[in-house]
Amino acid sequence: MNVTQVVLATLTGFTVGALFKFVEIPIPAPPNLAGVMGIVGIFLGFRVMGELGLTVDDLVTALGL
Repeated sequence: MNVTQVVLATLTGFTVGALFKFVEIPIPAPPNLAGVMGIVGIFLGFRVMGELGLTVDDLVTALGL
C-alpha cells in the first residue's frame, strides 16, 4: 500500500466533500457511518477472497453442483 496515495486520496475526498457542502448538493456516498462501513466491508471481502484465491468454481464445487 502506498501511503502517499492514501493521503492524497483522503485529501481529495475531503476537498470534494467540502465543495459538495459549499454548493449545497448531496454527496454521492452514504451519508452515515453505517453506509460507509458497508462499503469498507465490501472492499475487505473482495481483498480477503482474492488473498484466499477462492473463485466461483470453488463455490460450485463445494456445493456439489
